[in-house]
Amino acid sequence: MKDLVCKICTIRLVEAAYARAPWFRLVRGPLRLAMLLLGRLYGVNTGAYELRSPACRGCPRLVKLELKEKSALFRPLNNLVNPYFDRLIERLLTEREMLEAEDFARRAVRGEPGDDKHDKAHL
Repeated sequence: MKDLVCKICTIRLVEAAYARAPWFRLVRGPLRLAMLLLGRLYGVNTGAYELRSPACRGCPRLVKLELKEKSALFRPLNNLVNPYFDRLIERLLTEREMLEAEDFARRAVRGEPGDDKHDKAHL
């Protein structure tokens, strides 16, 4: 089993971004779909990660981590797109929302109890 290392909760970020800017779905949706399709093509195994929080099940970060290891195609695409995506998220969200997502990720990785509920539509 691989240990999951997260510095910030992707799902929390996306939930906050969708609430603030519904158009964000149009940006994220195609990127997410492309990543999931590449994950299928490369046979990623998200079950290889030890998840200590139920909130982490189905997280797209698992697919991304596996693709970074397995896909020579994904790595340069991610290096190209990810900085712009991160900047967009940072502009949409408040510092407090970012800090809450970081705190949630730290607690989830350690398996500490907390609010483990996410809207499944954002996975």
